Amino acid sequence: MIVITGAGGRLGRAVVDALLERADPASIGVSTTRPEAAAALAERGVRVRRGDYDDPSSLVDAFADADRVLVVSAPRIGPAALEAHRVALDAARTAGVSRVFYTSHVGADALSPFPPAVTHAATEVMLRDSGLPFTALRNGFYADTALRMATTAASGGELRAPRDAPVSWTFHRDLGPGIAALLLDETLELPAVNLTAGEAFDMAALAAATSGILGREIRHTVIDDEDHAAELTRGGAPEMAARMSIGLFQAARQRHFGIVDPTLADVLGRPTTSLRDVLAVSLAEAEAEAAAQGAAA
Repeated sequence: MIVITGAGGRLGRAVVDALLERADPASIGVSTTRPEAAAALAERGVRVRRGDYDDPSSLVDAFADADRVLVVSAPRIGPAALEAHRVALDAARTAGVSRVFYTSHVGADALSPFPPAVTHAATEVMLRDSGLPFTALRNGFYADTALRMATTAASGGELRAPRDAPVSWTFHRDLGPGIAALLLDETLELPAVNLTAGEAFDMAALAAATSGILGREIRHTVIDDEDHAAELTRGGAPEMAARMSIGLFQAARQRHFGIVDPTLADVLGRPTTSLRDVLAVSLAEAEAEAAAQGAAA
């Protein structure tokens, strides 16, 4: 049996959906803090059990009879996230899991200025020290961030961002089936796998792509890190989110996020999703919505 944690989240659910296309539902289990929200999966034959990082015994029960477990990184920060991951690994060991998969990041680094990257690096050390066979899935940076920045820039005619470097913006629509394929590969013994898009974009390239799609110039303006944080907080973002955004750009400048690896495309058996293609759709939808709002005003 393969058990997925965080099945109520976007990535966890994408993996479960992909597994359901390739495997017997009875061979799939999910661990979730809200089993009632996974009733549709239970109706399809998926084993649904409550699993809570704050209740270690519940995770042992959720992992029972599992050959492989995917630990989706906890939606927590710093020490709280590490404690959650430690609880999950202890539960996997107690339950007799044969291999643990963990959703890490290509930028995992103990010295990274991007806080989640530090957590991922520490968790990978925890995996190595656990005595459990494991595979760290080093996902590329989620493409939602790039799409959001481009859409905002399209509405104002300017993409304002700190100095940066290329990032391999990666889509859930690729990671879900890619991770599912790796979970089903019983020959896999690699301790780490990079799962990234097939190309990397910096902010200048993102602005250029947006300009090309819209047929009008979207300026790329480089601003100071602190000015970027101030603009975000003025727009209503929490201070922590603003500091996290600065960390993203600082880590990008250190070339932590620009890794382009063919593994995900190889596993999928097709090219990874094109950022330009999805951006074109997103921008068209945003333009249509703006036009509709203007007509209704």
